[in-house]
Amino acid sequence: MKLKVLLPLIISVGLTACHSPKKTEGLPFFNSASFSPEWISSNDGAFGQIHTIAPFQFIDQNGVLFGSEQLKGTPYVADFFFTLCPSICPKMTSNLAEIQNSFEASEVQLVSFSVMPWADSVTVLRDYAEARAIDDKQWHLLTGDTDAIYTLARKSFFAEKEMGLNKNSNEFLHTENFILVDGSGRIRGVYNGTLSLEMKRLKEDLQILLTSG
Repeated sequence: MKLKVLLPLIISVGLTACHSPKKTEGLPFFNSASFSPEWISSNDGAFGQIHTIAPFQFIDQNGVLFGSEQLKGTPYVADFFFTLCPSICPKMTSNLAEIQNSFEASEVQLVSFSVMPWADSVTVLRDYAEARAIDDKQWHLLTGDTDAIYTLARKSFFAEKEMGLNKNSNEFLHTENFILVDGSGRIRGVYNGTLSLEMKRLKEDLQILLTSG
């Protein structure tokens, strides 16, 4: 009889222990290219030292300057692509379109940096956007100086994780990562942009971020 009484209690405790801290404590912060999650409260001394994306400004598919200033206060998802990419980029673009269709522009912004800016002119990006029903009020395809884009990608977004830190702009940048950034410019998640399952996780994390900050 004792076993029958204790068994439901054991199962209940076990299930509670399995819950992810993310669901109860909000999303973590990512302060290094190792992408090790850190849960840091606002009253922690380390809170003011959380890694933030460096200021940036490039040209979008409409030929308009766009950057971190316009993104202040709004979460966004960043990725790195090029229009001629025959491998992972089409799937990444398709998956990012799913995020576009799931959130309003006022809630979430999307930013795709070209890693082949010498080929991805404003005209090329505009044609690419029109062919894929990209909403220019929400999703910004950016081109500009190669060194600036590559440095931002590797040093601020940690786009290629740790292996990218020692590379320079002569080494081609190619990554499948989507980076979730909050309205204060801090990294809150990293996802494989080629996987549909990861888009489910990204949407869940966006909901958490929109709810809890």
